[in-house]
Amino acid sequence: MDAISGLLGGLSPAEEQELIIKLCRFQMTLFVVFFIILRVIGIRAPYGRYARKDVPQTTPLGGSSLFGFSINMKLGWIVQATPSLVVPLACAVLVKPIHSQIQGRLNANQILLGCFVLHYIQRTVFYPFLIRGTSPTTLGNVSLAIMACVVNGYVQGRYLTRFGNYPNDWITSWNFVLGIIIFFVGFAINLHSDHILRNLRKPGETGYKIPRGGLFEYVSGANFFGEVVEWIGFGLAGWSLPSLVLPIMSALNLIPRALHHHQNYHEKFDDYPKNRKAVIPFLL
Repeated sequence: MDAISGLLGGLSPAEEQELIIKLCRFQMTLFVVFFIILRVIGIRAPYGRYARKDVPQTTPLGGSSLFGFSINMKLGWIVQATPSLVVPLACAVLVKPIHSQIQGRLNANQILLGCFVLHYIQRTVFYPFLIRGTSPTTLGNVSLAIMACVVNGYVQGRYLTRFGNYPNDWITSWNFVLGIIIFFVGFAINLHSDHILRNLRKPGETGYKIPRGGLFEYVSGANFFGEVVEWIGFGLAGWSLPSLVLPIMSALNLIPRALHHHQNYHEKFDDYPKNRKAVIPFLL
């Protein structure tokens, strides 16, 4: 038994693998519910441009609403994303792999875990400090994100450091190589799109502008598109239930947000490009 098994009440390997499967199913169910709320019902969570502007800022953290106190966006990002970085790193340090294939030379487990950690280093360490603007998020949003990131960090970290049993030649398989390439293409699109969004306004300017350049010439949510592409690549490279959960969750979460942004741009700008799609070039 290792330290993490002890924290989970001394689960056997078989019991913990079953727990991981159940958590994967729970994650997918939860994000299907969120998709229905965001897209079918049409409720918009109050973050960024959709935060309530009529709520008085009466506390050190901000005002209050149905979703709780409003919170500084940078602080919210750091707090909510940290578990997806810290938990898998703890797994890597504390866990003795069950399968011999996970040990020794560079292997699929290590590369996949490295990709996952890279994404959340960017999201936890760099992205929050590069955010410009003062739009808030809310305690409710952050609390839900913390729960999702704890579960996600545990599922990915634990599977890749203890249970994922890939063949030694997996890193040369077509789906692994293609998946890793797709992951880094999506990662680059996401970084470039965030850069464009951060530099839309000159110092001292306020309000929203039409993003231009890069994938924004084709879709309103180029940053969202890049992140979905990242996780599609990760899912293809990992080809397991835990790795395939990530593209499903990201699509269910980010596509509705991209559609909301797309609608919002059309409402705000009469000259918004008519041929620009919301999130998938030429399609959606």
